[in-house]
Amino acid sequence: MHLPQAENLSTRCLNRIFDKTVATYKYYWFLGILELFVKKGKTRFNVWELMVSMVAKAWFPVNYFRLSFGKSESLYQAILDMQSSYDIPINTGVDELENLLTDMIQLPQVRQKINFLQLNVPYRFLRPWIDTSDNKEMLVRSQNFENGCLYKLERVDATLWVELNPSWLSYLQDNYCILRDFTFWNLALFIQTRNPNVPNIPNKLMRNETRNSLNKQRDFWNLVIKKSGGVRCIYTGKHLEIGGFDLDHFIPWSFVTHDLLWNLMPADSSINSSKSNKLPVLEEYLPKLALAHQNALKTILPLGESKKVLEDYLSLGCTPQDLIAMDEEHLMDCFNHIFVPLNQIALNMGFETWHYSE
Repeated sequence: MHLPQAENLSTRCLNRIFDKTVATYKYYWFLGILELFVKKGKTRFNVWELMVSMVAKAWFPVNYFRLSFGKSESLYQAILDMQSSYDIPINTGVDELENLLTDMIQLPQVRQKINFLQLNVPYRFLRPWIDTSDNKEMLVRSQNFENGCLYKLERVDATLWVELNPSWLSYLQDNYCILRDFTFWNLALFIQTRNPNVPNIPNKLMRNETRNSLNKQRDFWNLVIKKSGGVRCIYTGKHLEIGGFDLDHFIPWSFVTHDLLWNLMPADSSINSSKSNKLPVLEEYLPKLALAHQNALKTILPLGESKKVLEDYLSLGCTPQDLIAMDEEHLMDCFNHIFVPLNQIALNMGFETWHYSE
């Protein structure tokens, strides 16, 4: 993926900003620059503003989706430490988090946690334009926007400041979406190599403020309850009424990031807060899930309804008709084949296990 060219701009250098990248810092640094300029209209800002933006943007992938950034990544551990130390909700929105961090950044202990972000990345980012590994030399040579570099660095009263090159402003504004997508594309490639078995990496790099409707899946289970005479919650054992249940992602949505029917189960609303994005104990709950889906299909298929949503079962490697015909042993083989690897990968990433208790 290459960026748009522009006369009198060193776009070839811009294309190389993520060369030889060994951590996520450059990606989040550039995303912060783009947002501070395009969204907030700033052409000059101090590094603490940028670091707040970096932490806020990396917050969701680390705390909610549990993506690994690699063994040598300090940002990952800093975010985990901050979440734990200050009990910040893992699903806090980016804007809310930035406001919170802007206040927290005044605390010496918070500055100490993320100070490493300004030690190298402001300088290393300019390497495509200015070929030096010496930070002091980089600061000096950037003063006159050497080789048309993107910004210059200044130190004022021990605080490092970034000032954008006026020559780049129109380009950044006009190509904001392309530049952002270019950054996320490169970030996705970087993180995928460190999470090779994790599904749907691109959709785990930012917080999606809206989730897909589950109306079709809810209608499916309402029909099952209506026609079968009832369904019991696989966790609490309680009898569920039409419309009187929550739809639970058995393997948390924060790991699978899909709403396929075979991973959804009607559940008593009392388990929602305790289970959250945790993994139910497979040995106890997976057999109940598998049998509940088999019974649901036995109820629904003869009716000839819900044909579209039933296609979800094909990703299990068999048709709904196949699932109905299976004995219990083969049914469990089918569900184990999908759920056991997903569960193990999620455990390796730090997702916690969960068991219902009254």
